[in-house]
Amino acid sequence: MALISRRLCILALAAMSCGLAQAQAFPNKPIKVVVPSPAGGPPDLILRAILPKLTASLGQPIVIENRGGAGGLVGTAYVAKLPADGYTWLFTTASHVNIPPFNENASYDPVRDFTHVTLAAQNFGQALVVHQDIPAKNLQELIAYARKNPGKLTYANAGNGTASHIPAEVMKSMTGTDILSVPYKGIGEATTDLIAGRVDIFFVGTQIALQHVQSGKLRALALTGARRWKGLPDVPTMDEQGLKGFNKVNWFGLWLPAGAPPEIVQKIHTAVAAAVNEPDVKQQFETLGLEGVAMRPAEFASFVASEQKAALEIARNLNAGPKK
Repeated sequence: MALISRRLCILALAAMSCGLAQAQAFPNKPIKVVVPSPAGGPPDLILRAILPKLTASLGQPIVIENRGGAGGLVGTAYVAKLPADGYTWLFTTASHVNIPPFNENASYDPVRDFTHVTLAAQNFGQALVVHQDIPAKNLQELIAYARKNPGKLTYANAGNGTASHIPAEVMKSMTGTDILSVPYKGIGEATTDLIAGRVDIFFVGTQIALQHVQSGKLRALALTGARRWKGLPDVPTMDEQGLKGFNKVNWFGLWLPAGAPPEIVQKIHTAVAAAVNEPDVKQQFETLGLEGVAMRPAEFASFVASEQKAALEIARNLNAGPKK
């Protein structure tokens, strides 16, 4: 019995030594970050702010690969099937947990099929913007107009479960309004059509909203987060305007395929945490309407599980997805 225990201890020590050696050697080749959305979106902007820091910290080139399609399902499913060696990362938005409940073709579980590294950043909520011809100067006026004209207003979205879809559907549910959904392949196309007046409403990231509000092309009525953003200081939150408890922000996280060695996960997390806390990165985030977070892996895993539960509940309430 003692001999068996001794052998088990030796095997355990050998495994620990192997893991430590693997972590010390990591990385020894370039790293790829898969972004499951078209180039130029918020995930790309965040990565371009922190990649120089990560490259310097980890000592290897880090390249972005955009694999858009199906609202993020294509690129995310691709990463889920890859080796968990730390050389392929997934960087995406809250859509990681929000889209699968609305799409029965999702081939992955956002909690079970990934190693959770960190919540890197979050915004102050989406900006509810409207075309200038819409006769509403605030949220309550928009709701009143929608109630008087059921089915007349349209809202753009980048797909079911995205940050432009869920806030709109929650608003409709809370206010009893009938506003038609118009899906788009991406944020850029939706924004272009909103400016042109082909759709009426869009929940979009604050930085994208800012440039078009300042140019006078669009009007911002509300923010979906719990706090105002100083980039649009005169735009109140949904909660301030009567939709109590409305708090829907977009967040950005980093994952590896399931089963990644803890030592490698910690090494990546340490590098990301240091990067998002650099003064120049904080400044870039601020101009984008973001704040760095650097949540620890275990905390992030719990956060993702909680967000998945909330997304499933929203999908059930909206009768817009498979019952899971």
